[in-house]
Amino acid sequence: MTASIDHEMIPVVNPVDGSIVDNAPLFDEDSTLEAFARARKAQAAWTATPVRKRKKIMLRYHDLVLEHRDELMDLIQAENGKNRRSAFEEVLDNAITARHYAFAAGRLLKTRRAKGALPVLTKTEVENVPVGVVGIIAPWNYPLTLSMSDAIPALLAGNAVVIKPDMETPLTALRGAELLREAGLPEDLFIVVPGPGSTVGQTIVAECDYLMFTGSTETGRMLAQQAAERLIGFSGELGGKNPLIVTADADPFAVVRGVREACFSNSGQLCISIERIYVHADVADRFIPAFVQSVNDMVIAGDNSWETDMGCLISKQHTDNVADFVSDAVFHGATVATGGERLTDLGPTFYAPTVLLDVPEEAELYHQEVFGPVVRIEVVDSHEEAIRRANDTEYGLNAAVFGPERTARAIATELEAGTVNINEGYSAAWASVDAPMGGWKSSGVGRRHGDQGLLKYTEPRTIASQRLVPISGPNEMATEKWNNLLSTALKLGRDYLR
Repeated sequence: MTASIDHEMIPVVNPVDGSIVDNAPLFDEDSTLEAFARARKAQAAWTATPVRKRKKIMLRYHDLVLEHRDELMDLIQAENGKNRRSAFEEVLDNAITARHYAFAAGRLLKTRRAKGALPVLTKTEVENVPVGVVGIIAPWNYPLTLSMSDAIPALLAGNAVVIKPDMETPLTALRGAELLREAGLPEDLFIVVPGPGSTVGQTIVAECDYLMFTGSTETGRMLAQQAAERLIGFSGELGGKNPLIVTADADPFAVVRGVREACFSNSGQLCISIERIYVHADVADRFIPAFVQSVNDMVIAGDNSWETDMGCLISKQHTDNVADFVSDAVFHGATVATGGERLTDLGPTFYAPTVLLDVPEEAELYHQEVFGPVVRIEVVDSHEEAIRRANDTEYGLNAAVFGPERTARAIATELEAGTVNINEGYSAAWASVDAPMGGWKSSGVGRRHGDQGLLKYTEPRTIASQRLVPISGPNEMATEKWNNLLSTALKLGRDYLR
């Protein structure tokens, strides 16, 4: 689903070994403008397509994603470098998102009756109509999830989508577009436009009717300002410095595996990945050694084995950034419990899963997001201290609590985060696609998932019909008498009409 014009082709590199995976078309401002023109033309017909037909297309896409599971995982791994299990998470997410919104769309888009201004005399209805063309700017860390899963509800709502995947990982989105077309989605409703943010990204911002962005807080703030200037809707999942609390009554050995997954899934390149652990002093002496040993036992490789626990990072430049964070922490006095080094025997983009102790506040990674396989541990004397430290951040995307559910649930309600997982790092809340997901504070605005994940791509339209008597009163009745009658009716009907 690329433009009809010829494009320069750019190579997509496998970060594991530097080999060329394939070539992708390179868009510029003119070709992106052409994509929007085609998308608007296609959307005009799509908005008139019955929701039941859109549902059938998306359920067929659900089936195709599962049928092409291995192919999609291979492609995700080839252009991203993540391990097999992390790639499978993307396939699973795409399928359950398509299924959920396919069945939810009819309910969410159905014209709704609302209470009228005057009972019986006023009939009020609310429609939800598509905004038009949704622009999506997606990152490299989840090339299937953060492109296709954000587009699915936008399409079901009756919109067209123009999406710019990251230039590191455009192939997965392009393959997703082919599967949508095979599922029956009309041509030009979902157009993938790989290219630089400075040209293609900015053209999307200038042309779209709603902007969905996943990426850094710094970029998100800039895009939000641009969207506000145009008075269009904006949703952004931004940065995080996500905390995890191990409670005083937790089984320190039983929680180790789950905590490890919370920190190092997807090589730690995950907005909702855990980067801070607060462990209660009552269990710290048992938890920390067990956790460090579990991290030491991780299998690191650049292959397609289901047994590999972690793959590489996205690029040498990003690996350098992660290494610099760790070096700075050590310089300021942090202790490396395990990791803290490049795995050069595997390649230039591999970095060992790293656990740091005694990290001082002066270290850059104490407050800043690393976005890599690095976590720091602090021992706390109380749950109150753990909550206070967990909330001591400008971010509020995700959090986790490990321990007995009653204790963990009480802590969870005190954490300043859009999602909180109990005895899981991130998947439980993320995969609950019927519930909203998004950030507090500097971690974002708007929500994906839940009802809002689809309705945000619509505009509500209220239609009210006045019958028999106008709100201003019947012609034959004096204005004062009518207003007195309305006042009396309001007093008598206060509880009945609520």
